[in-house]
Amino acid sequence: METTQRTHQRADQQSAAERRRRELLEAADRVVLRDGPGASMNAIAAEAGITKPILYRHFGDKGGLYAALAKRHTDALLASLRAALDAPAARRQRVESTLDTYLAAIEARPQVYRFLMHPAEGSSGDTGFDVGRHSAPLLRRMGEDLADVIEERVDLGPGGQQLARMWGHGIVGMMHAAGDWWLGERPCSREELVHGLADLLWGRLAAAGDKAGGPGF
Repeated sequence: METTQRTHQRADQQSAAERRRRELLEAADRVVLRDGPGASMNAIAAEAGITKPILYRHFGDKGGLYAALAKRHTDALLASLRAALDAPAARRQRVESTLDTYLAAIEARPQVYRFLMHPAEGSSGDTGFDVGRHSAPLLRRMGEDLADVIEERVDLGPGGQQLARMWGHGIVGMMHAAGDWWLGERPCSREELVHGLADLLWGRLAAAGDKAGGPGF
């Protein structure tokens, strides 16, 4: 009986901690939407109605908070990209839809994108940290996820696994670089950028067959 009660207590405590962590991440999201890369731990703690030491207790430092926010937003983005890839449409249309999904996501929440990819430069302590050390894993994760999709669905022949990884990371790098440029300068419409990038990708992808027994791409 006592063991069961302790188990329930631990489960309740864990559930409460997860709920509190989620609330803090939502507060951090609101500050990031307002302040972008300049979002500080002080501002996030104030938004959450707590002191900064309590925020540190949950996340360690700004790097820990960044990692938690990055996972939250990357999970959502990857789910959206997979949905675009899985849509019942011709392959070219799905390629364009996937590119558009990424660009629409960064366009809709540019401050979040800048916080994740361009933390405050030239600053230290509470307001800045090493951009590459934190943003590179996000791009790597997206590249590996896309590589898995390509390998599952496209028949690339001998060496297909390695080629899928080349394509996965290459496509993500292209989307990131082109999207970053486009978001900063807006030299063309999103639709024009989608078509241009799809044209660049379309070469061998158009000629490749679907994997036998796979979901297709």
